[in-house]
Amino acid sequence: MSIDIILASASPRRRELLKEIVPEFTLSVADIPEIAEDGETARTFALRLSGEKARKVSETLTSGIVIGADTVVTLDGRIFCKPEDTEDALRMLRELSGRTHSVITAFTIIDAEDGRAVKRAIESLVTFKAITDEDIRSYIQAGESMDKAGAYAVQGVGRRLIERTEGSYTNIIGLPLEEVREVLLSFGVTVRDEGDFSPPAPGSLQGKCM
Repeated sequence: MSIDIILASASPRRRELLKEIVPEFTLSVADIPEIAEDGETARTFALRLSGEKARKVSETLTSGIVIGADTVVTLDGRIFCKPEDTEDALRMLRELSGRTHSVITAFTIIDAEDGRAVKRAIESLVTFKAITDEDIRSYIQAGESMDKAGAYAVQGVGRRLIERTEGSYTNIIGLPLEEVREVLLSFGVTVRDEGDFSPPAPGSLQGKCM
């Protein structure tokens, strides 16, 4: 018997990533306010949001496996969510320039039939090159910044801003596939074994910014 998989996310990047291991699934977007509570760490914030997204969708179902996820960028204990506007994106990228920050993606997987839930938070590191305001403004004009945590996309034009990455590359994009695959298997879901989860070759991350 096949198991219905539901992705509780509007992110096109998560959708494309999940297709690597689960060819067929449906989407059900959970509208959750993405506001950190006082004293909340990046890890607990991402875990809470992923759980709220998955629960909100699972409560409308009688069966199926629901996946909720949330990604945050954190530097010096501060949480960088999606920028509010271009000036906010400029501020974020200035702060990330020449430094190493953490990318945390938390995911929650819930069996809507019996309520069983598993949560995990995976951390990867991203080191930016030292980038100028001209580079940053040019990148923002390219249109990748506004719907991304930290105002950049590691898999897009934003790779030119990056010196190196450490840890799960798909985690930085928005869904740690190896860990998600492991949990789905524990729920009895058939998943693909194939899929290249590694970052681009080092040479492709080099070169001048725009």
